[in-house]
Amino acid sequence: MRNSVAVKHFLLAGAAALALTACTASPPPAAPPSMPGMPSAAAPPSSPPAGNATTNTVAIKDFAFAPAATTVKKGTTVTWTNSDQDPHTVTSTGSGGPLRSPTLQTGQSYQYTFSTPGTFEYLCTIHPFMTATVTVTP
Repeated sequence: MRNSVAVKHFLLAGAAALALTACTASPPPAAPPSMPGMPSAAAPPSSPPAGNATTNTVAIKDFAFAPAATTVKKGTTVTWTNSDQDPHTVTSTGSGGPLRSPTLQTGQSYQYTFSTPGTFEYLCTIHPFMTATVTVTP
């Protein structure tokens, strides 16, 4: 009977080791094949360089304009969208600037088409610590 118990323990230990090996020895999943004209799955997504962003959208979120510095070409329409729970504005600093949005509630947007090169500073008149710039190139 002693040998029978020893054999059972031996078989159980062997089965457990085999099960662990089967679970941990599987190869990693293969990357999907790439298709012509499509970026490789292994290629990292491209991102704009640090600093000024070249974009035509600005998010208003967490009491900030993101990106805080935007660069666009002359003739580009920039869209600001309020994603905060609080209202905000997009208003040129100083006098005579072109940006004068109404008060934007959550989910509302404001658009402006820049027709003149230059750097345009703006703020939220409700929260004046929120500032940003749009640089327009020829």
